Amino acid sequence: MRYGIAFIAHFCNFTLLAQNSIISITMVAMVNNTDHLPPHLNSSAERLPAVLNSNQPEASKHLSLKGTGYGGQFALWQRWAPPNERSRLCSIAMSGMILGIFTVLLVGGIITEALGWPFVFYIFGGIGVVCCLLWVILVYDDPVSHPWISVPEKEYILSSLNQQFSSEEQPLPIKAMLKSLPLWSMGLCIMTHQWLINTFVIYTPTYISSVFSVNIRDNGFLSSLPFFVAWANGILGGQLADFLLSKNFRLITVRKIVTILGNTPSAVLIVVLPYVQSSYITTITFLTLSCGLGSLCQAGVYINALDIAPRYASLLMGTSRGFAHSSAVLVPIVAGFFLSQDSEFGWRNLFFVLFAINLFGLIIYLVFGKADIQEWARERKLTRL
Repeated sequence: MRYGIAFIAHFCNFTLLAQNSIISITMVAMVNNTDHLPPHLNSSAERLPAVLNSNQPEASKHLSLKGTGYGGQFALWQRWAPPNERSRLCSIAMSGMILGIFTVLLVGGIITEALGWPFVFYIFGGIGVVCCLLWVILVYDDPVSHPWISVPEKEYILSSLNQQFSSEEQPLPIKAMLKSLPLWSMGLCIMTHQWLINTFVIYTPTYISSVFSVNIRDNGFLSSLPFFVAWANGILGGQLADFLLSKNFRLITVRKIVTILGNTPSAVLIVVLPYVQSSYITTITFLTLSCGLGSLCQAGVYINALDIAPRYASLLMGTSRGFAHSSAVLVPIVAGFFLSQDSEFGWRNLFFVLFAINLFGLIIYLVFGKADIQEWARERKLTRL
């Protein structure tokens, strides 16, 4: 049942990111379709395609929307995920986000050309309704309240979590949380890694188009390929983390290993891109590997809140994700500064800044990151006289 819930969460996350990524595919078609607009709107609408098709960074500011609701899933996993299966369950669920981006980039352009841009919204909106119904019918707060879970599975989950989580309400230790270096290092590392992810989502189509001048339909296929690899690696990363734990690696060691694997190679491959742009195959290969390896972080820093503060994991991951979304605003601003000056050197400088930011967040996490339950998150027992 716990794996069934992970797959339902996977498809809900798929819908969440797909619906928030639709605009990146449909924007050009929407602003080009001015026949149905009143005359006083045509003039402003006709100016937008020129901006969007010019590969200028201003266009990408419209494409930086991201989904929310990420932290709420951790309220589920703190009651459903045994510690020795936490990496794989969370990775299965979170990989749905990457699958959503991949699917929209792959078929969004095809649907737009064949049926018109409104049908992209209709189709993915319909999928969202189905996912919502599955969630309402099949997902419950915890194993105790689930009507169809087997007794052995329920006992297994509850016995594995009884040392980590209590249902008793306790005051939120805001002061201690604000002073917690492991908490801050986790949030900063997630934010800097999201800088990398947002660069992929917003600028992969623009970079491919500017370097190789491929048409929009081919661009959709090429842009989606890295996210397919990332989707597969995200699931495999959870398996790798739990495998290392089964070999008696320390939990913090596992978290940091998969975070390094999902961070450093991706940033290095992006920095190299401007130096291999003469080779079409090499560029696409590096983009694919860079994006694909980045999803390994899902089994590392992204679920670290369940390690250091399982009782507050939902709040911490929602806050960290919200903090990380600042990169969706900052990336287009920084890219706009570099790309508006010089296209060739602009990409090079943009990628160097990305590498520096990622390295900074990773180093902070490697130095201050922890995986044991922090003192402020422990169960407080009251002594009765």
